Amino acid sequence: MQWFKTMTTNDYMAGVRSLGWPPFPKKLQQRNYYDHIIRDEDDLYRILEYIVDNPALWPADPDNPEAPFSAARALR
Repeated sequence: MQWFKTMTTNDYMAGVRSLGWPPFPKKLQQRNYYDHIIRDEDDLYRILEYIVDNPALWPADPDNPEAPFSAARALR
């Protein structure tokens, strides 16, 4: 995964220099999150289900500042 991130970042930087792509002022790749290579169809469908179903969990997520028992809300 690190190789993929390195190569895509290098290609992007080359595009900024030689093709006039707009520069990205922050970090291009995220760090410390769950990287996963989809290996088969079952894996793909499991991930798609997560993507589709996950937004419904946002109202109760402790990182949601509008959630009733949010850690972010407690800091206000």
